[in-house]
Amino acid sequence: MSNDLRQQPADVSLHADGPGVVPDRFPAARAHEAGASLARTGAAVLLGRDATADALVVAAAEVLGSRLAELYPQRLRTSRDGEPVHLHADSFDLTVDVGGVQRRRRDPDEDFVLVQCVRPAPAGGDSFAVDAHRVVDDLASGDPELHAFLTGVDVDLYGVWAGLRGLPAVPRVGRHVEYTRTGRRIVRRTDGAAPLHRDPDADRVQAMLARLDRAVRAMEPALPRFRLDEGDILVLDNYRCWHGRDAHTGERSVRILTLRSTDAR
Repeated sequence: MSNDLRQQPADVSLHADGPGVVPDRFPAARAHEAGASLARTGAAVLLGRDATADALVVAAAEVLGSRLAELYPQRLRTSRDGEPVHLHADSFDLTVDVGGVQRRRRDPDEDFVLVQCVRPAPAGGDSFAVDAHRVVDDLASGDPELHAFLTGVDVDLYGVWAGLRGLPAVPRVGRHVEYTRTGRRIVRRTDGAAPLHRDPDADRVQAMLARLDRAVRAMEPALPRFRLDEGDILVLDNYRCWHGRDAHTGERSVRILTLRSTDAR
């Protein structure tokens, strides 16, 4: 695809047939417009960036400006002949001791994530995303029982990983759908959710978590795909959008930056 075509914003950001999101794409000269697109659809792609850690930090500042509150350490992820990465929202709770000082490496309330393509896969590896707010709204009529679970039942958000060093011993209790004190809706999607300790409804909670997994994976094949080329940066509202990618052959590398804005919970 030519650079001229790639630099044009998409005509439709929300896929007409479902909750899939096709992010608008912004060359460097129009980066200042990305914030408005992000607010409207929850996603944007910044084009033509250097594939460097510094470029990722600069991009976060360009999009969020004075709303940028806290950055977490970047993560470089390389996969070879990678399996699919299913729809998820970035979320974790990890604290480490550095020279006797407690430092957060991840935060449960990261509200934005930037994914930079460092090396695209030779084949496959295309990205996809959904407006999770719309997914939940559709469940209200499509699967009221699952909707009631997501909006009304507490789980241990990271219980699956309870033995991991750095993860707090105190369970992080929450619901998949919650609101910040300023009214932002959070829709979580993590592989770490588990029933609360000695929850009398643990079997039902586990069954509903499995039901959510099936529902999410069932929507993935029909979602529109978009490709990130070297240096491109996908910016996502982590409270609103879930994202994933297709399987790929060869080597693919991305650099991930999660952060909290002043609007975070």
